[in-house]
Amino acid sequence: MDPVSESVPFSSIRVFLMMENRLLREALIRLFRKRSDFVVVGHDGPSDATAFPMMETQFDVLLVDSFQTNWPTAKIARETGGHAAYKAILIGMEPDEELFMAAVRSGVMGYLLKDASASELVAAVRAVHRGEAVCPPELCSTLFRFVAHVIEESPVKRSAPKPDLTMRQQQLMALVAKGLTNKEIASRLNLSEFTVRNHIHRVLKQLDAGSRSEAVEAIRAYGYAISS
Repeated sequence: MDPVSESVPFSSIRVFLMMENRLLREALIRLFRKRSDFVVVGHDGPSDATAFPMMETQFDVLLVDSFQTNWPTAKIARETGGHAAYKAILIGMEPDEELFMAAVRSGVMGYLLKDASASELVAAVRAVHRGEAVCPPELCSTLFRFVAHVIEESPVKRSAPKPDLTMRQQQLMALVAKGLTNKEIASRLNLSEFTVRNHIHRVLKQLDAGSRSEAVEAIRAYGYAISS
């Protein structure tokens, strides 16, 4: 590993290069040094990755030019994908749908093809640093199809239809919204407390609500005219 000892401005994007291709590493170092908002804080080849030496260096974006699901970088990306440790971008990739999806599953936030230009790479690093994801349009469509398939195959909680409340239930829940107790509601509607309690229980169950106040809010959200 060849860490860079220069001081890093607070606003700079700290980049670590893990490149199998030494010429590519050197070209990228020159490229980023021409940008005032980039600092290459270290670079390494994949042969030393088993010991995770790069983890000793603080950086924002990791650039990698190869990917295997069992490679340590994939493990690191997967484990830190939901945190702010750093974000990984794969560069020089083939338009391979299976490889792309494996990279996405591992937590990689950027995927650039071999024909990506220097300006596209710089823009991708900035975008990923902002929290965005970057991929070629043709592979983005693969991701959309995958998500659509998962939604179709997996049971999901869809928006519930508007509950069909009776006039009595609406009248009763309007009084609940006013803060009346079961006893007060029973007296107001000339019902037994048992009947009131039974009505409220049914409404809560129908709305999948955990409390009276939650049920009131749900009823209002569905457009029923009840006021407090």
